Amino acid sequence: MRRIGTWIAAGGLLLSIAACGGGSGSSGSAGNEQRAPQEQKLSVGFVAEPANLDFTSTEGAAIPQALLVNVYEGLVKLDQDGRLAPLLAEKWEVSDDRKTYTFTLRQGVTFTNGAPFTADDVVFSFDRLKTDWKLKITSQLDVVEKVEKKDDATAVVTLSKPSNSFMYTIATRLGAMFSRTGVSDLANTPVGTGPYKLGEWRRGDHIRLDANDGYWGTKPQVSSVTLKYFKDATAMNNALLTGGIDVISAVQAPESLQQFADPNRFETVAGSTNGEVVLSMNNGRPPFDDKKVRQAVRHAIDHRALLDTAWAGRGELIGSMVPPTDPWYEDRTGDYPYDVAKAKELLGGKTYDVKMRIPNLPYAVAAGQVVKSQLAQVGINAEIEPLEFPARWLDLVFTKADYDLSIINHVEPRDIGIFANKDYYFRYDNPEFGKLLAAADEGTEQEQIDNYKAAAKLLSEDAAADFLFGFPNLIVAKKGVTGLPKNAISESFDFTGLAKQ
Repeated sequence: MRRIGTWIAAGGLLLSIAACGGGSGSSGSAGNEQRAPQEQKLSVGFVAEPANLDFTSTEGAAIPQALLVNVYEGLVKLDQDGRLAPLLAEKWEVSDDRKTYTFTLRQGVTFTNGAPFTADDVVFSFDRLKTDWKLKITSQLDVVEKVEKKDDATAVVTLSKPSNSFMYTIATRLGAMFSRTGVSDLANTPVGTGPYKLGEWRRGDHIRLDANDGYWGTKPQVSSVTLKYFKDATAMNNALLTGGIDVISAVQAPESLQQFADPNRFETVAGSTNGEVVLSMNNGRPPFDDKKVRQAVRHAIDHRALLDTAWAGRGELIGSMVPPTDPWYEDRTGDYPYDVAKAKELLGGKTYDVKMRIPNLPYAVAAGQVVKSQLAQVGINAEIEPLEFPARWLDLVFTKADYDLSIINHVEPRDIGIFANKDYYFRYDNPEFGKLLAAADEGTEQEQIDNYKAAAKLLSEDAAADFLFGFPNLIVAKKGVTGLPKNAISESFDFTGLAKQ
């Protein structure tokens, strides 16, 4: 067997901010003495409060954002540079045929309900993906053929075929480890092995995470983190200005950054994310079941003007479902240059009335207004219907695909594969696209890159959707908050590296 995962984190030192992003944008003076952990409390502003706390049955990013890495841990995680790093697995070995993974588990780990973490829990957690999870993304681990316990400290995962994506997939929520005696009420009572546990959830207001005194690794410096939820960007900004919160996790109105220009009071961290802000088109019903109509939409959008108008020029133009942080990224913005005449030609003089159902989130509302205006110039008249997020948008758009157009930020890492599922809400169906992804997953490293590039090109050429921009990572915090992530490359906002000076 050849060993690929021998980086062992002594004392749990890998529990940094890495899972939330690469690099760190520390603020304040590193030389200042920090307060004792029991005295440190932090309040972080968010939007899109979770509907419940069970990310095995509820779609959306809000739940793993709060709980993954902080409360639930997996065998591995992503480090600051987006590379795989050990977590509950100290190391792993891969067979020469790339189909058998042997994980050596960290010992002395317990769940917050007091149960020990063993290989039985690994088998249990993988089995639940097929029996209890309700999410479409579980298909990403269909390649898992069986999971077996060798002994309490060793779990063996056998794949049906080689898979380049397997290890990265189990660094997401799909790889979270659950207690065999702790899944009776996941919607309200999460039970994990992480550095934090649920302290309080006041629906409509906040979730408080308290440090897990029985944590196996390095204890977090902040003993209590409150995730404060705001539906209004102005209210969240005011909360930071008046001392109601310590951090804005993601700036909802980039033009508001000037309010925090005082370097003696605030620090702004700017980087990138995995997020692709997608103008979704329902490929499964008229008029967007017609490729020419979808192509017309892509030509009708002036992406630079949209980014400048809707998001103050923050973010990156991408052109397909691949962010610049992925190794197979190519700039595909030239595939459909802004061309009103070409868009009208593709429509053949026809006009369409369509419904644009968008989440009531600031970036979607702002971008929606620009998209509506630009599409009207070519004869596509879009009626905007904001939907409460997450519940209403997930029900009508994501689950029932009852929409013509939508706008959503897809934040999951390496998520181009969602277009391979014809039942996904895009309703995109091209078998050739799936073949390219399969070849990428099974092939060599270079074949993986080449096939993913070809898949992204096909997706763009088919105009399966329009890719408005790559979402930026914009964080503002009080001076003295350290460990802020520059880039967000995971589903989680990892609090374990944060501290206050």
